[in-house]
Amino acid sequence: MVLRVLLLLLGLQAAIVSPTVDAKGHGHSYRVVAANKLQPKPVCSALRVTPPSNRTWLPLYHRNGPCAAAPVVHSARTTILGRDQDRADAIQRALSNNSTVSTELGIALGLGTLEYVVAVGLGTPPVRQTVLIDTGSDLSWVQCRPCHLPRCHRQRDALFDPSKSSTYSPLPCGSPACARLSARNGCSRSNRCRYIVNYGDGSNTTGTYSSDTLTVNPSDVVPNFRFGCSHAETGFPDADRTDGLLGLGGDAQSLVTQAGKSAFSYCLPATASDTGFFTLGVPNISSSRFAVTPLYRSAQSATFYFVILQAITVAGRRLDVPRSVFSAGAVMDSGTIITRLPPPAYRALRAAFRAEVIKMYPPAPAAGILDTCFNLTGVPNIRVPRVALVFDRGVAVDLHPSGIIQYGCLAFASNRGNRSAGIIGNVQQRTLEVLYDVAGGAVGFRRGAC
Repeated sequence: MVLRVLLLLLGLQAAIVSPTVDAKGHGHSYRVVAANKLQPKPVCSALRVTPPSNRTWLPLYHRNGPCAAAPVVHSARTTILGRDQDRADAIQRALSNNSTVSTELGIALGLGTLEYVVAVGLGTPPVRQTVLIDTGSDLSWVQCRPCHLPRCHRQRDALFDPSKSSTYSPLPCGSPACARLSARNGCSRSNRCRYIVNYGDGSNTTGTYSSDTLTVNPSDVVPNFRFGCSHAETGFPDADRTDGLLGLGGDAQSLVTQAGKSAFSYCLPATASDTGFFTLGVPNISSSRFAVTPLYRSAQSATFYFVILQAITVAGRRLDVPRSVFSAGAVMDSGTIITRLPPPAYRALRAAFRAEVIKMYPPAPAAGILDTCFNLTGVPNIRVPRVALVFDRGVAVDLHPSGIIQYGCLAFASNRGNRSAGIIGNVQQRTLEVLYDVAGGAVGFRRGAC
């Protein structure tokens, strides 16, 4: 794989990571967090940290939390983790040489694990659309009139009506943008370009490939934004109330490419009742608090963004895992929930974490893909061993407790194969501002951003 070659060429030195030091200069290896701080509340909490004033941003919410102004949905843990495994498997298939996941419009991983939404304006005048964000998708789409039940799902906002936008245009079949799609998409009887996306979880959307003005925020307006105007779909959850999807992948159809900004960032909140944010554009990294590691791309997919792990630390101590274990790289993914590690790295993490926690809390049965669990019933304040991911160039990212413990379990899982790429899931990204500087070839991490 291309990433293995890049890693060997870099010949980077192993990072030496010291235990975190507090304000008094004492090293410590645990964080104590109130158990109720790791659980969502029935009311929405405002953004706790104001984003930098020199950048425009959008509020970002959990799709099933109270901030999204939609019915709160409590999916079964087994359902959530099962969908997450399906997505992780789809990513691995997409990166294999004999991938069957690449479809008419590139990678189509599935929508069941997407958890975070933003509200954008589409058309002229702009109409509010609440859309899921996904770094593993390129094509953006919304439901458009006509879109009748049950072929479409109920949504929180009004359906987008192309006839009411003065800047809407269906793309003709002979247009260059349509020509870049597979011939399998075909044309309508009125010579309109038709798109089809079949997702890996069995859901699909189809309609007219179109263009219109996209208003991300007052400072970020994208004219002639190409998107799917969906008129039919199957396989979407009955409780889903989102209006569509905003593709943030690295291929030609994504918002990032079309906007010409070449960078974006987001901060995913600690719980489903907290507020995060999304930005489009590059901050001044040299004067910011971002810790920066190289961003890599794969020859197998233009969609995904890769980073390379060098090491993992638990309670301030580096795991005894050779760097070669991480040589396939790791996909930074907003849509996968639980981080996946190569089996040798996961086994070392599991053993080290269990050795620390078993001193304090009794073991509990496994929860699906999460096999290192503890009985935290009645514990008001949880002592969580610090876990840090150490990336290329020795960049150590200390994870928030909500990115370490889920359902009373260690929030990591193992890949199925030793040589498979890892996946940095959204749980581990919580409270970090994660910057994707695509043009600059960097991924940045800023702690405590939301």
